[in-house]
Amino acid sequence: GGHPVSAAVAMANLDIFEREGINEFVRANEDGFRSTLEKLLDLDIVGDVRGDGYFYGIELVKDKATKETFNEEESERLLRGFLSKALYDAGLYCRADDRGDPVIQLAPPLICDQEHFDEMEGILRSVITQGQNLL
Repeated sequence: GGHPVSAAVAMANLDIFEREGINEFVRANEDGFRSTLEKLLDLDIVGDVRGDGYFYGIELVKDKATKETFNEEESERLLRGFLSKALYDAGLYCRADDRGDPVIQLAPPLICDQEHFDEMEGILRSVITQGQNLL
């Protein structure tokens, strides 16, 4: 809330971002992140991949053609009952949420590169495939 110590810490953090070129690194790699996540669009329940930079959502749908979403029971079974824990157990720290559209939210560390994107895509593909088999 504007405390001088908090403000000093925030300013130091911004200085580090600038000195280490974090924002430029993200801008240089964001297209690779997007294109890697878009590979998941071949899965039956992935309706959309949307976002910018290193902040993305993977929308899950019941019917890809109509974009029909899951009912309450299906959301409970898929998102809260399976995906959240399975993604975490597989080593991907993200958020599977159904407030609004059922979405897997991704915000990886800003130092990730293509090797990390490929690993994330592999985990997501495996776990989402298992999840769609539960429906």
